[in-house]
Amino acid sequence: MKSKEMELKNKSESDIQSAAEITREGPVYTPRVDIWENEKELTLMADIPGVEPTGLEIDLRDNTLTIMGKVKPEEDHRYILKEFGVGNYYRQFTLSEVIDQEKIAANVKNGVLTLTLPKVERAKPRKIQIN
Repeated sequence: MKSKEMELKNKSESDIQSAAEITREGPVYTPRVDIWENEKELTLMADIPGVEPTGLEIDLRDNTLTIMGKVKPEEDHRYILKEFGVGNYYRQFTLSEVIDQEKIAANVKNGVLTLTLPKVERAKPRKIQIN
């Protein structure tokens, strides 16, 4: 997505760090995302396997969209082989003024978070009628 004004900017790990070090319990993974857009909206899909809707928190503050997902560890069995790491998820994005922040919608299904980020009316392309 190349444009003069990016609607959604990924915050890198160095952007997230502040003067105080951020600490979290257990391993924290950065979920992989796909982002696409059309004339009306941007859609963000994030892989968050093991996160139930009750363990998901999506926060929007000061144009920063934060996705936090907590995975409930399974403690009732003994592993023979363990190749998949289990941990929580954390990712942040900076939103521009092009996104209508009041109308953002979220849905979780089969370990995939889908966020719909509608564009404000002034950002949608339109044809100008000639009189």
